[in-house]
Amino acid sequence: MSPAVHPIAPGGVPAAAEEEEEEQEEDAKDKEADFKIPKLRLEIRDLAHPGSVIFLRSVDIADVLPSATRRVLHHLYRSPSCPTTTVPPTRSVTLILRDMDGVAYTTGSDLDNDHKEIHLSTRYIASVRPDRQGTEITGVLVHELVHCFQYNGQGRAPSGLIEGVADWVRLRSRLSPPHWKRQAGERWDAGYQTTAYFLDYLEVRFGRGTVRRLNEYLRTHRYVHEEMWEAVLGRGVEDLWSEYADWLARDPHDNGLQDGQDGN
Repeated sequence: MSPAVHPIAPGGVPAAAEEEEEEQEEDAKDKEADFKIPKLRLEIRDLAHPGSVIFLRSVDIADVLPSATRRVLHHLYRSPSCPTTTVPPTRSVTLILRDMDGVAYTTGSDLDNDHKEIHLSTRYIASVRPDRQGTEITGVLVHELVHCFQYNGQGRAPSGLIEGVADWVRLRSRLSPPHWKRQAGERWDAGYQTTAYFLDYLEVRFGRGTVRRLNEYLRTHRYVHEEMWEAVLGRGVEDLWSEYADWLARDPHDNGLQDGQDGN
């Protein structure tokens, strides 16, 4: 059966009013049976670092980390009772604040890969402008938490797709930075916000749950270029990317999507 395709109006990609109402009802039902949250830990390597001080002042981590985890799980999976829901066996997530280059990264712990570590740079936190600190920290955490719970096509999915899914959840959580904008470059798998906005286009074009279906395919299949897209969406990804670029060209002044549904 071919996937349903929804028309997209010029000037944006908002869902129809009746679809929004259905989504709200579905969300309410989903949240009645919440996902099990793994053990969450916090490690701060240097409490005196300016970034550590900003972190503790800007977010209530005891609330933010569990709520961000639930948000990620609700975007990637339908509900705990859904037959197609198979959450990875992540047993714990340790957030480690330390002075390092870059922004953040996620890895398996020395114990085993079911215990995840998110390393967040206190140096980066200290560089964020004051009015953005809390939102930026939360947005980065949401992105990295996706890597704790998403599938990767048996290690074969393009890194740009993996990073794009993480930024798509951040986008849908209304935590995108102000500099993000929707644009079609040379490649659909350029990653991060470029791929995130492309996935958001597909989420509306083919209906709510499209990214969940892609994630489920990556759980059960080894990623092979084009095969996944044909199987899930009935179209090749290059054709979809070209269609997306054409749609953007008709609306060059729309710089971003602000109507994603919050999964928290």
